[in-house]
Amino acid sequence: MTCRYALWILAGSFCLIWTTARAVAQPAGVGPAPPHDLVAADHPGDNGNAIDLKWTLSGDDHPDFKPRRIRAYRIDRTLIDEPLSDDAVLESFEVPYGVAQYTDRRCRPSAAYRYSAVAIAVDGSVSPPVATSGETRAIRQWFDSSRTSFAVILVIVCGLVIFYTERTKAGKSLHVREIAALTAMREAVGRATEMGRPCLFITGIEDMNEIATVAGVAILSHVAETAADYDAEIVVPTTRSLVMTAAQEAVAAAYLAADRSDAYNPNNIYYVTDEQFAFVAHITGYMVRERPAACFYAGIFYAESLILAETGNSVGAIQIAGTSEATQLPFFVAGCDYTLIGEELFAASAYLTREPQQLGSLKGQDAGKVLAAAVLVVGCLLKTAVVLRPDSAGPGEWLKFLMSTCLGGD
Repeated sequence: MTCRYALWILAGSFCLIWTTARAVAQPAGVGPAPPHDLVAADHPGDNGNAIDLKWTLSGDDHPDFKPRRIRAYRIDRTLIDEPLSDDAVLESFEVPYGVAQYTDRRCRPSAAYRYSAVAIAVDGSVSPPVATSGETRAIRQWFDSSRTSFAVILVIVCGLVIFYTERTKAGKSLHVREIAALTAMREAVGRATEMGRPCLFITGIEDMNEIATVAGVAILSHVAETAADYDAEIVVPTTRSLVMTAAQEAVAAAYLAADRSDAYNPNNIYYVTDEQFAFVAHITGYMVRERPAACFYAGIFYAESLILAETGNSVGAIQIAGTSEATQLPFFVAGCDYTLIGEELFAASAYLTREPQQLGSLKGQDAGKVLAAAVLVVGCLLKTAVVLRPDSAGPGEWLKFLMSTCLGGD
């Protein structure tokens, strides 16, 4: 009797499990329920390369279904304007389950497309397709609204530049933090005067098409004016003929501004060679022979940075350097007394001349950087709030707005 009851219990359990599985699982050979109401429309306010798609989720795509039945949706796109071209080949994109919209951003302006969508089950079976009712074209708009935030930021930064420039012209002082390397330049030129030895200025090894070289020539003008005041000799070897011409004009103007045009010697600003290490060999030989008391490096430098800094250090010169090449900054920091780091090289001209246009530009750019940093901080805080409280709609909506406008995402 015991065995008979056990057999009946096992048979009943098997029937119950089989019946439940039949109720939950899809019938063999039958795919999931298809999505409905697929609609395609031109994406508003763009340059004509996007189409928005919306649909109603499949009846089998429901969060209460455990286990999940739908894995993804596949969107098929066909170009119907040119059926015989390569562009007419069917293209497909997959969208995760639970998502009922998609923006196709790989369209051609004014081309006609037809879309269809299917639901893909977890087991790989596919639903019957649902298609759009007709063709859809991506139309290029007169105004790309996706870049509105950048236009607003541009207007704000430009407005701040104009505001600070006009404020400086009106006689109001603008605070610019002290840069130690620039303050030490007068001391370095004074030391060279006391020792009766020359000042050496290198504007880098690139041409005048590089902004860092232009910044180096601007710093050279200030150093040359100081040298004229102190009656110190300044020597400027260059690697480019155009840089030599610009340096000669800058030094001549500096001596003229100091009322020492008679002391200007154009032969001290000369061209050496375009070859990198031949130029370095000339400079190091000059350092060893003439033992300059002050060495200035401002511009673009590469592998020669450490060679120049070590040679200048070996002859006991005060060395002040600045470059926009981040890979060379450690060598200048290690081998020189003062170093202009990063944007300090470009801010040097405004710091030294105090011209309203340059100061206004500098302060306006700083305000723009503060604005950009504030946007990034707010974005990080909103993302953190979304992660910590995923059910809260407020932070998520603000994060979507920030991503789609200021940060240029979707």
